[in-house]
Amino acid sequence: MVAESKKIAMAALRLAMSESREEEAHLKEGFNRHGIHTVAVDYGGEYLTAIKKIIERSIVAAKREGVIKESHGDEGAVAGATREALSQIMPKAMGLNIGGKVGIARRDEHLSVAIFFGVGLLHLDEVAVGLGHRAVAKEIKG
Repeated sequence: MVAESKKIAMAALRLAMSESREEEAHLKEGFNRHGIHTVAVDYGGEYLTAIKKIIERSIVAAKREGVIKESHGDEGAVAGATREALSQIMPKAMGLNIGGKVGIARRDEHLSVAIFFGVGLLHLDEVAVGLGHRAVAKEIKG
């Protein structure tokens, strides 16, 4: 049996690695059938100046798509997990350009943010993957 946090992390990674909007939509639909709420964010630019924008866009997209509620705890979880994922690619990306996708997935109290970026200068590209996980308050239906 796969741990719940690992399932959610895999969903975020799969979404971040999707190659097209069509594939992204197909994945989101499948995850939704299993109670996993997801969103993806495309981004490109210089790594250092992008950090703040990527975190902000991740929070906005997660709220817009209903992955999180508009609460301090949920927004902080997305920000923290995104920052963790970005810090994992920093050794490869520092001073270079990045481009790719952020995938965010949540089910119950598990939230993961995955980053899959190409990193490079001109045509000399590297690939970097980062992953962050946070526990968030489980929504109470009632």
